[in-house]
Amino acid sequence: MLEAGAVIVGVVIGVGIFKTPALVAANVSSENSFLLIWLLGGLISLMGALCYGELATAYPHPGGEYYYLTRSFGKEIALLFAWARLSVMQTGSIALLAFVFGDYFSQLVPLGDLAAAIYAALAVITLTGINALGIQPSKWLQNWLTAAKLLGLLFIFLAGLIWTSSSAPVVSSPSNPEGSYGLAMIFVLLSYGGWSEAAYLSAEIENVQRNMVRVLVGSIGAIALVFLLVNFAYLHGLGLNAIANSEAVAADLMRQVLGEVGAQFISLLVAISALGAMQGTMTTGARTNYALGQDWKLFSCLGRWDERTQTPVNALLVQGAIALALILLGTLTRRGFATMVEYTAPVFWFFLLLTTLSLFVLRTLEPEVSRSFRVPLYPLTPLLFCATCVYMLQASLTYTGIGALVGVGVLLSGVPLLLLVKHERSPKI
Repeated sequence: MLEAGAVIVGVVIGVGIFKTPALVAANVSSENSFLLIWLLGGLISLMGALCYGELATAYPHPGGEYYYLTRSFGKEIALLFAWARLSVMQTGSIALLAFVFGDYFSQLVPLGDLAAAIYAALAVITLTGINALGIQPSKWLQNWLTAAKLLGLLFIFLAGLIWTSSSAPVVSSPSNPEGSYGLAMIFVLLSYGGWSEAAYLSAEIENVQRNMVRVLVGSIGAIALVFLLVNFAYLHGLGLNAIANSEAVAADLMRQVLGEVGAQFISLLVAISALGAMQGTMTTGARTNYALGQDWKLFSCLGRWDERTQTPVNALLVQGAIALALILLGTLTRRGFATMVEYTAPVFWFFLLLTTLSLFVLRTLEPEVSRSFRVPLYPLTPLLFCATCVYMLQASLTYTGIGALVGVGVLLSGVPLLLLVKHERSPKI
């Protein structure tokens, strides 16, 4: 049980906490609301994780959401989900991680206004090439990247809470005094992203019916605590307005405490952590796209496996090309990371809503299926989470810019695919 909780904590605490606090601070009106919204994000994530926990224990399958959507809404909706992962969600995640790498690496080697975009593109090209050659980072490297991330968070906490004086300049309100709390919550929940992976651990947990809730509550509680402490340290060391105006908030905090050496040290740790997250996202993304090519003739070019390198080369190259196009989009809007969040958010919340609704559908259609874990307070908990998904979907369309419109447009471009595959056989699930 402890190991399962550690995996969830490791997956969720990614690079978002080094980037999103600035975007959250720019969209809230006070320090209290800044911290409160991070706590609320933890509660929302817990509700979603509980819903996914029931689905995973009742329908254990490596296809995850793809499998749940197929059983509840049919193969066409599942295909649209797979298209969204290929064109929006997975590739958008790669691009936003690349921008985090670019923002922090440009603190080390400045190249002018386009430095972040240049480094982001180079990271995508390099990692795609390495994966296509079949050279996978070794286990010790992945562990080292995780250690670097945790070390960075520890230094931030110490710097902001202990090494800085309590008289750090604090401005009571950022440039947006009224706040855009819907947009702020989008960025908060991005940082909490990854809790859905908890569902795939159900087979690894002993006595799952009794321990699943403990694992989910304990791990997400620990994550929320870490996020609150780090953000409190940001507030204590920099103040709300300085956070809102920062391109690399962790580096700015360390610069105040240890000077340029401290800023470069934390920038290096964050850049390395971002590369590690990109590597993992590229690997899983390419393999799900490979599975898409295996299931559907329309995408058969993605379903080719290179026996020499033992990699899905075509899937990797297509994924890399889309990620580069998204980096170009982020560069043209001059908002990089924020544009990628906007691009992925509406599509992400739409399919999160559908997946949660599948819980109701499958309980109705397949009541005979054994459910060793059931969502507490059903149907209230999934209804509240569905309501949250609807709100976040509306917020991601209302409070965001051109990135959201492009993301929705790309999703809708996949609708004609449903007509093309109407007479194909059902996918192998």
